Formats: sequence, structure tokens, C-alpha cells
Amino acid sequence: MKILIPVDGSELSLDAVRYALGLRRQGLNADFVLANVQEPASLYELLTMRDPQRVQGMTASAGDHLLEGARQLCDAAGVGYEFEIASGDPAHTLLDIAERYGCDAIVVGARGRGGLAGPMLGSVSQVLAHDSTIPVTVVKHARPEEVAPAEEASAETPKPADTAEDVVGLA
Repeated sequence: MKILIPVDGSELSLDAVRYALGLRRQGLNADFVLANVQEPASLYELLTMRDPQRVQGMTASAGDHLLEGARQLCDAAGVGYEFEIASGDPAHTLLDIAERYGCDAIVVGARGRGGLAGPMLGSVSQVLAHDSTIPVTVVKHARPEEVAPAEEASAETPKPADTAEDVVGLA
């Protein structure tokens, strides 16, 4: 299985990488395609730089920098990955990358904008979920106040061997 993970360098996109790594730890046999899509150069940038190769070099350099955190996570976990840095409309370019690499799924971080704000903002994750022909998992960023109660609850929950029923069953 091959999973496309869009990475923009944000903590939200790294949440998607962590989620996909968690799937691997649970037994999913998958390799990753890490992708960064840069917005096309503006007319001003093209006029002031006058060198298309220089613009491409800056795009590649920026994308490489933004992929660094995701690469480090994958390297630390010993997970194989390919990567691509592209330029264009983010959502549709990501769909093209997924097709080109033969991806079976997409795992993308969410900005957490729901309700009316999401559609008006043109969220990449929403376009991917709507237009993709392969499954898309949108990973919501956990806020610190959401994580603390969950950790407390898991710390208070007894392990199966610690329950009275298990102790009686062993006697």
C-alpha cells in the first residue's frame, strides 16, 4: 500500500505523518509519498527574477525545507518514503501526484475549520475528500486541552490483568 501525505511544514501536516506512522505501528504495510505543493510564482516574482530556473530552484528549496520535519519522522521510524515538490493548485496537484505514484490512500492534516468557514476558505483537505477517487483520511489536530483529559482517563483505566475478574479467573 502507498499513502500520499501532503506536507506544508505545519504541525498540522506533521500530525498526518504521525497518524500514518501509527497505522504502520498497528501493522499496516505501507510506504509513504510525502508531497509539498508550492503556489505558482506570481507575475511580480517572474518579472523581478527573470530566470525561470532560479524560480524553480527557490520553489524546490522552500519545498525541501518544509518537508524536513516529515522526513525526520519517517527516518526515525525506519519507514520508506518517496517525496515530490511541485508547483500549482495544491489540491489538484496533490491528486495528480497521488495518481502518478499509484497511491492507495491520502492522509492529510486538517486546519480544524468547520461549519461555514471551511467551504469559504477552500480547504485543501475538503477538496481532496470531495474530488479524490481514493480514500482520504483527514486528521484533526488535537488541542492541548483535548489531549490532557484523554491522557488522564487512560492513566485511570485499569489494565486488563489488573481487574478483579482477571485475578479471580487466574486463581
